[in-house]
Amino acid sequence: MAGGGTFLRQWLERRIIGFTQGMDLYGKILSMYILILLIPTLLLGSGAIYLVIQSFHNSFLATVDEAVRQTARNVDFGKQSYDLLAVRTATDGELVARLGREYTDRADIVDTVNYVDRTFLVTSKYLPGIADFRIYHTNDTLVQDGQLLWRPEDRPLAGRDEQSWFEEVVNSPDSLHWASVPGNPNQIVLSRKIINPTGNILGAVYILLNYDAVFGDLLGQPFKDNGSLYVIDSSRQILAGTNREVIGNRMLPDEAAGGKAAKPVNANVYNPHETKALVISKPLSSGWQVVAVIHAKFVDGQNWTVLILMISIMAFFLLLSIFLMLTIIKNIVLRIRRLGNRMSDLSRGEFEVMVRSSGHDELGELENIFNSMSGRLGKLVQDIRMAGVMEKEQAFKALQAQINPHFVYNSLGLLRWRALDLQDEEQLRIIDALTVFYRLTLNNNISVVPIAEELQHVQAYMEIQQLRYPDRVQVEWEIDEEALRYFTVKTILQPIVENCYQHGSITRKKDALIIISVRYEQEKIALTVFDNGKGIPAEELKDVREGRTVSKNRSNGFGTANIKERLSLYFGGEASFEIESEAGEWTLVTIKFPACTEPMSLGKDV
Repeated sequence: MAGGGTFLRQWLERRIIGFTQGMDLYGKILSMYILILLIPTLLLGSGAIYLVIQSFHNSFLATVDEAVRQTARNVDFGKQSYDLLAVRTATDGELVARLGREYTDRADIVDTVNYVDRTFLVTSKYLPGIADFRIYHTNDTLVQDGQLLWRPEDRPLAGRDEQSWFEEVVNSPDSLHWASVPGNPNQIVLSRKIINPTGNILGAVYILLNYDAVFGDLLGQPFKDNGSLYVIDSSRQILAGTNREVIGNRMLPDEAAGGKAAKPVNANVYNPHETKALVISKPLSSGWQVVAVIHAKFVDGQNWTVLILMISIMAFFLLLSIFLMLTIIKNIVLRIRRLGNRMSDLSRGEFEVMVRSSGHDELGELENIFNSMSGRLGKLVQDIRMAGVMEKEQAFKALQAQINPHFVYNSLGLLRWRALDLQDEEQLRIIDALTVFYRLTLNNNISVVPIAEELQHVQAYMEIQQLRYPDRVQVEWEIDEEALRYFTVKTILQPIVENCYQHGSITRKKDALIIISVRYEQEKIALTVFDNGKGIPAEELKDVREGRTVSKNRSNGFGTANIKERLSLYFGGEASFEIESEAGEWTLVTIKFPACTEPMSLGKDV
């Protein structure tokens, strides 16, 4: 075998020498370049061009996908704001009670009209773009004042009559209903049923929105006239779009096109596949979708541009390599290898690596760009991390902001004056406890409080429960006075105490006992809540500890997920949350975190 290999090598050498024997040095180098470099490069380059085009195409799709995703988030956020306004109006307890009441006294009717005007005239101006705001009802004993209170009749309303609109809202399976105005793409109607506790429909909220204020900036010209964006509801009706002419039509789904240019079945159907367009859709939380339609000729044009560019670059460097390969290949290889080593370091998360630039050529520029990129990547990772922290904090504050503090305080103040007039001491105790309780709960300007204030909040809650269940539960407080001067996360202890009543069924237990303890030990604060309620079954305890839903009545792990997340936001891995329980006997919850004499800040090891 060894002799055969030597013979083959010698035969190839003779053939090569014979082929190049009559050539000069230029011809020999050129021939070797063609055989060794040009032909393999052309073959490999063709494959590389194909891969680059595919990569560019995928990158373009990813860019469009992210643009559509961002638009979907913005649309979803805006929609939820208007939905919340409609839901708050339709579920206002006082409004539902007044609309369902039978009126025999004109003074009561005037009082109801004044209440509606006083309460909802300001509500109708909460958000921009509200062109009209009405509350329709079907109560024959209540008037319609022509301002906010209306009864559905045959009057024209947003491209139709009131009766037709009201029947459509009542028959809709959804409580919330969005619809475009027929013949007027510049307006959108948002409707919400008003339902009493027994399930009877009392009326509907009507909100007429200005299209430009709701969707105009989001769906203007997202792809520089090379594509369009559309917002479609769960029934695939187009509510908004870059091309307003198709608003109100129904968009065909992808499967209806069958991969071909399907024809519309009628004039009220919009089929983006008819022009072989690229269609990308992103769902919203409400069942809506944001759909991007990119013109096929634009995508094909980009592919041709990349193809020509890649072929030109490849040809240029092949020709240039004839003159440069013998003189600079060593330098290039060494520098690329050094840059590759630094990129490997970067891929492992070492953002402080630098490459010393040894020239002003293309590789030198690449080295400088790499140095700049490594620094910017490190800053970008930090920015993304902090953005995630702030997003979580904003989500928590948004939940707190759903209750109007001034309304609660004013209501409690009114109740207290009446209780004073009646000299009802027990009612005064309840109102004072509620005032203390809501003073901390509804204060959205702070997230960190002294432990003393947190205990006042829990004591107010316990005062309410003791008045509600007199002599059923014995409460013991074990408070270390040293711990009261330190700070804690707001409303972190009260939900645990509430679980004793809500999930622990403590009021049904004979000799019921709750022990609340606050201790300072070894530079840490320990908060514990013990109850001898019904405890947690072993099969559910693991789910509760991990914050998973365990039953219909025990959502989100007894609220532990929210508490753990807020502890992590402020203390990172230095805080701990533990639950111990024995089914039918007792439950013990222990929270530990560093003792802080100053208010904590966000962003520790999230």
